[in-house]
Amino acid sequence: MSPAPAVHVLHENPDWFPPFADAFAAEGVELREHLLTGGLLDLAEPPAPGVWWSRMSASSHTRGHALSSAHTRAVLSWVEAAGRRTVNGRRVLELELSKVDQLTALAAAGIDVPRTLVVVGTPRLLEAAREFPVPFVTKHAQGGKGLGVARFDSHAELADVVAAGGLEEPVDGVWLLQEYVRPADDSITRCEFVGGEFLYAVRADTAKGGFQLCPADACALDPVTGRPVMPPGATVPQEPGEQIFSLREGFAHPVLGAYAEFLRRWHIEIAGVELIETAEGRVVTYDVNTNTNYNAAVDAAAPRSGPREIARFLGRLLADGGR
Repeated sequence: MSPAPAVHVLHENPDWFPPFADAFAAEGVELREHLLTGGLLDLAEPPAPGVWWSRMSASSHTRGHALSSAHTRAVLSWVEAAGRRTVNGRRVLELELSKVDQLTALAAAGIDVPRTLVVVGTPRLLEAAREFPVPFVTKHAQGGKGLGVARFDSHAELADVVAAGGLEEPVDGVWLLQEYVRPADDSITRCEFVGGEFLYAVRADTAKGGFQLCPADACALDPVTGRPVMPPGATVPQEPGEQIFSLREGFAHPVLGAYAEFLRRWHIEIAGVELIETAEGRVVTYDVNTNTNYNAAVDAAAPRSGPREIARFLGRLLADGGR
């Protein structure tokens, strides 16, 4: 007997999932979790009926789940070949896992992105930086959680860090060397979309959050000390209980239309898109997060809840047979 259709979620981090599990329960939508951290997949068996939603994160390898991206690729290929409905499917996974993929796609859509050099192999990083204007930042092409992000105000500063072995190696050996885009007011804006529709905007304080701006509550505290982290790039300590995220009310910049069209073109149905506004009037887009998380305090203040909207959107797809 075939199982009843359900929403099947693919992910690897249980710490991030409780707000979504609660939202699906509140909306009465049948949910089945699949933790993809290694295991077996029988290609001769048909996937269970329903809607398959990928929440795989580019930073999964930092939690000891180095096999999760390959596992998710396999499952999504299997599911899509069988004709099941996916949300943020196989092609979107590649965008999640590669900032090179994101930046090239954004630029092709006419969206302003930071000037970037792709450097394959850490030994080439110093050589590539010699002709790159300062200040600049380094980051991992497969990122998330601010992986490998550091600001350098001189070429000598980077040379000293390289000589001291102070760089965190990318999992795939690919670096981005990128112009430093200075925010006009020590903040970035994250625009949340569900079902291709703009939901709300979040302001993140870069003075206290630096380059690590994961909004999930599980990201806020050091698991060893229990205190707020002091991430790279932060200039002001964050106190216990203090929020670096806030709802940005009334955000209606024309870039939202460009984002909606970009997401539609690439079949990205759930995402957080991050931008920096400069004093010179640039709106620079630097990240498309298809494993979007939500900050509980911001979500509570927003006119509509992110996790609840996701549960409703996927519930509608399930009720409509995936259409």
